[in-house]
Amino acid sequence: MKNKKILHDLIVIKNESLNKRHFILELEAPELLPQLLPGQFVQVLVKDSPITFLRRPFSIHDFDQAKNTFRLLIQIKGEGTRHLSHLRERERLNVLYPLGNSFSIPTGQSALLAGGGCGVAPLLFLGKWLKDQGITVTILTGWKRKEDIFEEAKYRECGELLVTTEDGSQGETGMITGHSVFKSGRTFDKIYCCGPDRMMKAISHIATRRGIDCEVSLENTMACGFGVCLCCITPTQHGNQRVCMEGPVFNTRELGW
Repeated sequence: MKNKKILHDLIVIKNESLNKRHFILELEAPELLPQLLPGQFVQVLVKDSPITFLRRPFSIHDFDQAKNTFRLLIQIKGEGTRHLSHLRERERLNVLYPLGNSFSIPTGQSALLAGGGCGVAPLLFLGKWLKDQGITVTILTGWKRKEDIFEEAKYRECGELLVTTEDGSQGETGMITGHSVFKSGRTFDKIYCCGPDRMMKAISHIATRRGIDCEVSLENTMACGFGVCLCCITPTQHGNQRVCMEGPVFNTRELGW
């Protein structure tokens, strides 16, 4: 059963710059947060930006039920996200949440979490959640260069961390899909993936060849976030479905990948 959607003016507890293109907003709710799940997302209203009319969707990067806060990992891509990067502590941000479905718990004991660039956003929350379920977690991240990498220590708290950089400045050289973990004979009970479609499809094909169940989080363009505008439709084995409602997490078998 899906959580009831909530519209709140959340308080900015922290605005942490990670590098020139990424930052994290830590938000506190005015009342007790519901049980948020990894894979779910929020829709943020960007106030006082004359050219940003629609809410912006962001994955829930981390959730601290004890502190009654959650964190959003945001990449600066345009006027809306640039405006959010200048928010100060104690300012308020209008947020619609929790939206979408979530990742599922694997039936086995091991999981590989793969994310490229800002696609790592939902994987920290997922990694912590799986670890709490007793799952052995391996996280594989892909970056252009060493300077792009962030929050390594936090990902390592979830389990083993593997890194690729396109320029070879850290970890293995090349694309994430070429990492030796896919050539070593290692196997996993489940693969979770988020990032560019081409990367997710390539990892999905690897999973299919090895008989490993695979879930991906799609990043289709969204306007409303609750299934009305139909901007985020994606074709599936069961017909067209709304990424914001039936997703954003899909098993790759459903997508025909």
